[in-house]
Formats: sequence, C-alpha cells, structure tokens
Amino acid sequence: MKILYGVQGTGNGHISRAREMARAFSLLEVEVDYLFTGREQTQYFDMAEFGDYQTRAGLTFVTENGQLNQWKTLTHNQPRTFLRDVNALDLTRYDLVLNDFEPVSAWAARRQNVHSIGLSHQNAFLQDIPKQGQSSLDKLITRFFAPTAQQVGLHWYHFNQFILPPIVPPSIQPITNDGSVLVYLPFENLSAVLDLLTRFTQVHFFCFHPEVEQDHEYENVSLRKLNRATFHHQMHCCHGVIANGGFELPSEAISLGKKLLLKPLHGQYEQQSNVMTLEIMGLAQSMSYLDPSALRGWLDSEGAGRVHLPDVAMLIAGWIAEGDWHKGEALWHRLWEQVEFPEVVEEALVELYSPKVPSRRKLSISPTC
Repeated sequence: MKILYGVQGTGNGHISRAREMARAFSLLEVEVDYLFTGREQTQYFDMAEFGDYQTRAGLTFVTENGQLNQWKTLTHNQPRTFLRDVNALDLTRYDLVLNDFEPVSAWAARRQNVHSIGLSHQNAFLQDIPKQGQSSLDKLITRFFAPTAQQVGLHWYHFNQFILPPIVPPSIQPITNDGSVLVYLPFENLSAVLDLLTRFTQVHFFCFHPEVEQDHEYENVSLRKLNRATFHHQMHCCHGVIANGGFELPSEAISLGKKLLLKPLHGQYEQQSNVMTLEIMGLAQSMSYLDPSALRGWLDSEGAGRVHLPDVAMLIAGWIAEGDWHKGEALWHRLWEQVEFPEVVEEALVELYSPKVPSRRKLSISPTC
C-alpha cells in the first residue's frame, strides 16, 4: 500500500499529529509520502521525520492579535494557484489519500476518484458534539474545506459517536513539576503577552513565540524561539500550560497531567468549542482576553490530574494498513477502553454522557460528504 498524507500546515498542531502518525507508519513499514500546505516553505522546521516531503500554497487562515482576520484570510488566499495545484497533483501512484484538513490533496482525491480518509479534529465537528459559536459559514467550511470520502474525528471524548482519542507522543521522559509555567500564544502580540506575565514576578514563565529569534531572559520570563525538543522538555517539567484553544497542545498537556489556562481565538468557533468542552470536563480554565485576574485565579487553583492515553497513532496506522477502512468499531472500542480519566472528569462525564464506553452496538462510520 502506498499513501499520500496531506497535512494542513497552518499552526503546528496538525504537523505534530502527522509526526506521530509518521512514526507509526515507519514502524509498520507502510510507504507514505507527505504533502504540506498552508504556510511558506521556509517556515517549516523540524521536519526530518517526513523525508522528501512536498509543499504547496494551499489555503490558510490569517490571525492578528488573537483573533481570526476574515478579510485578510479571504484576500491572502489565491484561488487560481489553489485550483492549479489541485489539478496538477497526480495521485495515480497512491492507493489512499490520508488527510488532516488539507485541501489540495482532498480535492485532488475527489477529482481523481481516489479513496480518501480525513483524520482530524475538525472532522469531530461533523458529529453531534458540544459546539459554541458555530455559524452557517463555519459548517460549510468544516464540511467542504478539505472534503474526504470517509471522516474520522479526534476529540477528548467520543460523545457516543465514532470519534477517536487524541494522538499524542508517547511519554518517554520523566514527568516532573518545577513550578514553572509554559506559555505558547503564537497568535497573540508578544509585547501584550509579556505585559501580562511580568505582573506575576513570583512565577517563572517559559514563553515560546514565533517573534523570538534568540533565547533570552526578560525579567521573570524565559523567552524561547520555537524548537520542538526544547518545547517538549519544558512541557514535561512545568506545572501548567497557558495556550490558545487549539487541539493538539491541550491534548499533550492533559496527557502529562498539566493544568491548562486557555485563551481561544476570537472568531474561531473550533477553539471556542474546544475550550468549552475542556471546561465541561473539568480539565481547563479559560480567559477571553489576556486577563490578569483570570491568570491569578488559575495560578492559585489545582489541576484535575492526568488523562492516560494509549498509543493512538500506532493503532490507527495499523487499522489503515489493514485496508478494511469501513470496519472501525473494534478500533473504537479498543482505544476508548484504554483511556483513563481523573475521577473529577469521570464524574462530569457520567453526569452528561453515560456510560464512558457504550455497549458494543453498531457504530456509523459511513461517509458524510
């Protein structure tokens, strides 16, 4: 079997998830080529796992000062270039297109009648799950931005749907707590972030930000340029994490038992829904802006505990390699039966969505678009 894996390059969450899938495919000796779109080619980093990967312009989202800029998103994308890339992408060598919300390979697969599987957090929003602020336009974007023949969603809970647990790196180093706080708010203005953090002089913050070109110290803040190894080391050592409302970073944080303070991007319903879900589950607190009082309350609070996750990437990669893609019920049960939630989360879920793993009924995993 030969697979083309299309990955959305806007932000780092999709790439982090693809990196774990690449590890699993490599161990299973599955032949995979990788296509990334959504950012400039020079802005990709730490990409050795993907070999001789391809890039295209694709489609992207523009954010400024912590919110989605819809006008710049519209004007920065180039429809002619996108259509040219879709028409030029030759899929005759591939048995399957695996897709993480990447539009070029998704539309090319549809055009050339190659089977495609969407594996993404966005696909969970095609199901009946908690949502906040979703407009009619949001629904259309979720369904048609990167349409696939078959959709597999990822989320922190299944909500009695065919949704799989998050894909996170297996923890291979000790999980400790040095009292520091890891900060990753790449869509916020760095000076505004520093204005907030330097108010709390008793706390040591490690702030990773794309505007930082060289590691340096600023009062009680250690400013760090983006580096995957350094970032994950600090994640294992910190007490808590402050981030936007994406999916992958909070997933890694809760798998390590790190408490979360999240600021969702304004105008981004997916992030608003993510934060609402984590609050419902008792796994995070939130702030709608860079709020000192919210940060103070969070610093003084206790975390919920660790969510234990299996090696989701390896089990999904094995299911894909087997080729019987429309039979996923056994995979679904096997994964969720291995997830262990803290007691406070179990109590919240029993109240809202009981039982944790439903009876072995037939799950619908047929195409939805």
